[in-house]
Amino acid sequence: MQAFLEVAETIKKEDVLLKVWAKQVRDLSYNIEDCLSEFMVHVGSQSFLRRLMKLKDRHRIAIQIRNLKIRVEEVSIRNTCYNLIRTDVSGDIDEVNSHMEDLRNHSASNMNEAELVGFSKPKGEMIKLMDVNIKDGVAKVVFVVGMGGLGKTTLARKTYESKEAILNNFSYRAWITVSQTFSKIEMLKDMIMQLFGDEELKRRLKELKGKIVQVDDLASYLKVNLQDKIYFIVLNDLWSIDAWRLIKDIAIHSSNIKGSRIIVTTRDIGLAHQCTSESLIYHIKPLQIEEATNLLLRKTGKTRKDIENDEDMRTLVSKIVKKCRCLPLAILAIGGMLATKAVEMWGSIYKEIPLELESNPSLEAMRRIVTLSYSHLSSHLKSCFLYLSIFPEDFEIKRSRLVDRWIAEGFVTAGRGVNVVDVGIRYFTELMNRNMIQPSKVNIEGIVKSCRVHDIMRDVMVSISGDENFVHLVRDNEAGTIEANYRHVAYHGSTCQKYWHGLEPCSVINNVW
Repeated sequence: MQAFLEVAETIKKEDVLLKVWAKQVRDLSYNIEDCLSEFMVHVGSQSFLRRLMKLKDRHRIAIQIRNLKIRVEEVSIRNTCYNLIRTDVSGDIDEVNSHMEDLRNHSASNMNEAELVGFSKPKGEMIKLMDVNIKDGVAKVVFVVGMGGLGKTTLARKTYESKEAILNNFSYRAWITVSQTFSKIEMLKDMIMQLFGDEELKRRLKELKGKIVQVDDLASYLKVNLQDKIYFIVLNDLWSIDAWRLIKDIAIHSSNIKGSRIIVTTRDIGLAHQCTSESLIYHIKPLQIEEATNLLLRKTGKTRKDIENDEDMRTLVSKIVKKCRCLPLAILAIGGMLATKAVEMWGSIYKEIPLELESNPSLEAMRRIVTLSYSHLSSHLKSCFLYLSIFPEDFEIKRSRLVDRWIAEGFVTAGRGVNVVDVGIRYFTELMNRNMIQPSKVNIEGIVKSCRVHDIMRDVMVSISGDENFVHLVRDNEAGTIEANYRHVAYHGSTCQKYWHGLEPCSVINNVW
């Protein structure tokens, strides 16, 4: 079944009938896996005496196996009837392998892309705009505005981590992700923890023990404790004026004239104008042609000398940069794909880049770029990538924790004499090389210890996970029962506990997070 699904994945494209059939096979494989797991729990690992006592369970599982056999035959007949996939699967796999090479190591594995693509100048302009050397006045708010994929978060992060401008001048700092689906209470908890420490948050929650924690309980605490502090806060990915009003009421006091600073990133220029003056709005721009070309070359492991000696490559690189509209995320995603292909295949990748990205660099065009990157992942990496959708937006994911989970889920397979953890780490590195995940924390040896997922990348990931019944996300404002055959269900937000306690036993869920 897995072999058939791998072939279907590579050739289904726009074939709606094949997509439906592949979904049926996938659901059936999930059911078979569940049945085998249940067998091992109730029957396979029991002593002989225990097995005799489990006759009812054995009978029920036997019926399940018989029904699964019938479904397998029905799916097989459907494939034969509609000639969806030829029976010579090995031939299809050979054909696919001729067009999709195994990932190879390349020099761009852990490069500092933000510095490479020319963020030093925008960072300097941001610091100048914030005027951090002035130590008095009310909190100054600077908005960073631009479409998804331009590097707003990268610029804010580089400014936030600037030692000479920020770390040495502000004792209280917080990086807060707002997003479209943020929980006010969780956001305020996060703000307290980052500004005043984990112990202070625990102490405050202990004081509120016995009552339902309200927004005002946490907001009033922050108001009081920020009044005489000099702080630096980043509000990443603001979407609504209501969210801004809540934060403004907490963080901007007319009585606090210590010279605090706040950076807000948003895609909505209208929202920025409602919140601050034009002089405090930083409009982030696409890369310069030379910077974009350098980024693409570095990501693909090529050099200027390579394109100088190869006119065809030089022309193609120029076309790709132009078609990507010099957008960092698009170039990194495309570069991650090209790095795994022979140069002779770059032309075919170029043809797959959405035409509208060049003429109209919309969010939808960026999502199509990310979907294209996903479609070029090998089968084992697709499962590892989609699994990341169980984590909340902008969540810092530890590499060791993630690899352990991949292994437990059976996504990582190692040959004889090969350490399975090493293979899992290689999967992690491959996803990072393709820019599907972004390094978050790097140790002094240059080893990435944790990662984050870009919001556009995550949008696509969540959409595909839902379509393939791989992960279902339940948020604060979502109600209703879960009816589809999902492998994983993830509960996000402050009311997770309510859902967890009210969760009915369900045969269609494999894991709940």
